[in-house]
Amino acid sequence: MASIQFAPIQQHMVLQLQNKLPENLTYHCVAHTLDVLEQVQKIATEEGIYNADDLLLLKVAALYHDSGFIYTYQNHEAKSCDIAKKELPKYGFSQAQIETVCHMIMATRVPQEPHNHLEQILCDADLDYLGREDFEKIAQTLFKELVHHKKLEREDEWNALQIKFLDKHSYFTCYSKQNREHVKQAHLNWLKATVSQVQ
Repeated sequence: MASIQFAPIQQHMVLQLQNKLPENLTYHCVAHTLDVLEQVQKIATEEGIYNADDLLLLKVAALYHDSGFIYTYQNHEAKSCDIAKKELPKYGFSQAQIETVCHMIMATRVPQEPHNHLEQILCDADLDYLGREDFEKIAQTLFKELVHHKKLEREDEWNALQIKFLDKHSYFTCYSKQNREHVKQAHLNWLKATVSQVQ
């Protein structure tokens, strides 16, 4: 895959997301995709992924993982794979490589189910913010998005949903377990304390 250039792929997909994603996607927006792209490279390096082909497939999967939101809010991962299967051959990717990308994308579907190291890395990059200091700021963009799509209405519903999600969530990579898990647990404890004060 040495002849495949990543920059044109990134330029194309970022432009597609900027122009075609619905404006009401305040969380699943271009900023989220670029954040996942950044985190997937950081985690891969920390996890000892130095193979250029693996790194390229990870970056491409990060770029395409939420592209399906252009067309649908439900089952967007499958649509993201459809887009990847349609577009990636023109950049020189083989069917086997595209399948690897699609398996990574499908692994991010909640509840996440990665089956190999690369899939684990993308899953952890996708939910990296759960264990970061900007958690509350980013979480508010998801709350706004879910309200728009009538998935919930009130903040108390949202807090209960976040507690349930954080309780069940687990990071997969050693890097994320060591560097994100303890911060995520602090956010979970804060949410539980907030809910108990209201009650």
